[in-house]
Amino acid sequence: MKALTLTQPWATLVITGRKKFETRSWYTGYRGPLAIHAAKGMPGWAKEAAREFGFDPTVLPRGVVLGTVHLAGVAPAQDVAAQLAWADDYLELAYGDYDAGRWAWQLVMPRECAPIAATGALGMWEWAETPGEPT
Repeated sequence: MKALTLTQPWATLVITGRKKFETRSWYTGYRGPLAIHAAKGMPGWAKEAAREFGFDPTVLPRGVVLGTVHLAGVAPAQDVAAQLAWADDYLELAYGDYDAGRWAWQLVMPRECAPIAATGALGMWEWAETPGEPT
């Protein structure tokens, strides 16, 4: 299964369905299931963001797969940002980097599972395990 590592709190925001777009500097033609992995590291700026988004950074799971989503589509980030602004979805805008030249990956059908320890990687990577029952 394809997997994507995200820094916390963004991994939790995605797997709980609060973040519906992941912004990336690169395009992918892949569509389908995607495991969401929470990175082991959490730099200071991410801890600060976690607190701003209402999380305690000391308790967010790290170094684990949190569940799966379905990568439904990819569009230029600026186009998605315009749609989000028109819909007054400023929280979604705050969760990503919608600068010119970036891509917004639409993530749907989040399915949380019990955390599974895994070593992440940069980019999209192959994960050999399969999440169990939803939590």
